[in-house]
Amino acid sequence: MGSRSWWVLVLVATIVSCWGELVRSDGGDHRYKSGDQVPLFVNKVGPFNNPSETYRYFDLPFCLSGHLKDKREALGEVLNGDRLVSAPYSINFRLDKESQVICKKRLTEEDVAKFRHAVAKDYYFEMYFDDLPIWGFLGKFDKEKKDGPEEYKYYLYKHIHFDIRYNKDRVIEITVHTEPNSLVDITENKEVDVEFTYSVKWKETDTTFQKRMDKYSQTSSRPHHLEIHWFSIINSCVTVLLLTGFLATILMRVLKNDFVKYTHDEETAEDLEETGWKYIHGDVFRFPKHKSLLAAALGSGTQLFALTVFIFLLALVGVFYPYNRGALFTALVVIYALTSGIAGYTAASFYCQLEGTNWVRNLLLTSCLFCGPLFLTFCFLNSVAIAYNSTAALPFGTILVIVLIWTLVTSPLLVLGGIAGKNSKADFQAPCRTTKYPREIPSLPWYRSILPQMAMAGFLPFSAIYIELYYIFASVWGHRTYTIYSILFIVFIILVIVTAFITVALTYFQLAAEDHEWWWRSFICGGSTGLFIYGYCLYYYYARSGMYGFMQTSFFFGYMACICYGFFLMLGTVGFRAALLFVRHIYRSIKCE
Repeated sequence: MGSRSWWVLVLVATIVSCWGELVRSDGGDHRYKSGDQVPLFVNKVGPFNNPSETYRYFDLPFCLSGHLKDKREALGEVLNGDRLVSAPYSINFRLDKESQVICKKRLTEEDVAKFRHAVAKDYYFEMYFDDLPIWGFLGKFDKEKKDGPEEYKYYLYKHIHFDIRYNKDRVIEITVHTEPNSLVDITENKEVDVEFTYSVKWKETDTTFQKRMDKYSQTSSRPHHLEIHWFSIINSCVTVLLLTGFLATILMRVLKNDFVKYTHDEETAEDLEETGWKYIHGDVFRFPKHKSLLAAALGSGTQLFALTVFIFLLALVGVFYPYNRGALFTALVVIYALTSGIAGYTAASFYCQLEGTNWVRNLLLTSCLFCGPLFLTFCFLNSVAIAYNSTAALPFGTILVIVLIWTLVTSPLLVLGGIAGKNSKADFQAPCRTTKYPREIPSLPWYRSILPQMAMAGFLPFSAIYIELYYIFASVWGHRTYTIYSILFIVFIILVIVTAFITVALTYFQLAAEDHEWWWRSFICGGSTGLFIYGYCLYYYYARSGMYGFMQTSFFFGYMACICYGFFLMLGTVGFRAALLFVRHIYRSIKCE
C-alpha cells in the first residue's frame, strides 16, 4: 500500500469514528412534537477555576429523580470527564411551566456543609439539553461589613429558569437563569428546609437548526479577538521573514564564499591545510552515539507530526465544532493508534541505515519512548482523581478499551511498520566517506555550547507562537472556546519553518567551528521550543489563571509535561531533518577526498 493510500485510510477511519461518536451523542434527529419530552441530562459540577476537578452532579445532595438513568458515553466523552445522568427536571416541547416543584427536602448539617463548600469554591454545574450545553452557578456569597469568622454569607439558589428558543419542531437555543431572589441561607451549620423549583419558557426564533451552534464559536471570532489573532499572525510572519532573510543572506553569502574558496584551493594548492566545515568532511557523517535512541526519537516525532497534521485536517473540515463532546479525544486515540506504523517504519529504516542490528529492541524503545512517560503520568494522575472521587478518573472499562486498542492496533501496526522499514534496504546517503578515526573537536567558547544554543533555538520559534498560546491554554485549561483553526494552522506552519531555519543556521555555525557532532545537537535544539512552552505553563498558571489545589495543579503540570515532551520530539524531528538535508547539500556541492 502506497504512502498516499495510507494517509487517506487514516483520515477516513478517523472521520468515521468521530462521526459515529457524533451520531451516538445526538441520540435522534432532534425533531419533536408539541408536548414531547425533550432529553435533559445533568453532567458534572466543579470549581469554576479548576476545569479538571469535576464531580458527578449528584455527589452534591440535590433532589434525586425517581429513576436515575446513566447516558451511554462514547470513548471520547469519558476521556473528557463527562458523566451524563437523567435530570430531575421534566421539560416538554413548547410547554411553558411556572414554579414547578422538584422536591421538598430537609438538608442535614452535612448537606449544608457540602453546599456551602461548593458555593465558597465557586462551583458551577453543566447540563445538556437536546445536546446543547448549559451552565450555571450553584449559589453566591456576600461579604458583610463586620469582621470575624462569619464575615461571609453563603446562599444556595433554589430556583432555576430555562429560557428555550425553538424553530418549528427543533430546539435552537437554551439559556439557564438562577433566580437571585430565591435563595437559601446556608451560612450556619444547621438543618434547612428547601423547596427546589424550576420554570420553563418557550419562544420562537428564526435561527435555523444548522446554525444553532454558532453562538458558542462567536466568542473567539469577535472583532477584538480576531485583531489579536491577526496581530499574532503578522508578528509571526515578520519573525519568519526577518529570520529567513537573515539566514538566506548570511548563509548564501558565506556558503558561496566557502564554495569559491574551496574550489580555488583544490585547483591551485591542494596541499594547503583545510579549515572550516570542509576540514571535517571525513567526520561529519560519522554515525552518532546512541543511534537506537535517536532513531526511536525520530520515529516518535514523525508519528506525532503526522498526528498533528491529521488533527488539523479534521479541524479544518469542521469535525471539532464547539461542544462536540469527546470528538477531539476520540480522534487523538484513533489517529495515534493508526499512525503507529509510521513510527515503526521511520525508526527501523533509519536505524538500519545507521548500520544498527538489533532492530527489535529499537522497536520496543520506539513504542515506549512517548507512551511510557505518558502512561506513568496517567497512572499517577488517575490515582489522584480516584482519591478525589472526580469524574476525571477513568473507569476500569475505559482503561481496558485503551489497553486493547494499544495491544490490538497500535502494537501490530508498529511491528508491521518496523518490518517494512527493516526490509526497505535503503543505505544512508553520505556524500563523503567517513575516516577511520574521528578528529578531535577544538575547544569552543561558552556561547557555542549546547545550553546557549538551545536557548537561542527555542526562543525564536516560541516568540512566533506565544500570543496564540494564551488562547489555546484558555480553551484547554479554561472555559473559552477556540474555533479559529485556520489561524492556528498558519501559526503551526510558521512554527515548523522557523524551527527548521534556526536549526540549519546553528548547525552551519557548529560545523564552521569544526565541531562534527551535530546529530544530537540539531535534534535537541529543534525540540527546545517544548521547554519554552513548559516555561510558559509556569507563567500561565501563576499569572493568568485562577487554578488552585493539588489535583488541578498536578493535572495541569503533569499533562502539560507530556504535551511539551511531545512537542520536543516532533520539533526535534523537524530540526534534525532540516539539518540533515542541509549538511548533505553543502557536502555534495564540494569535492570530498
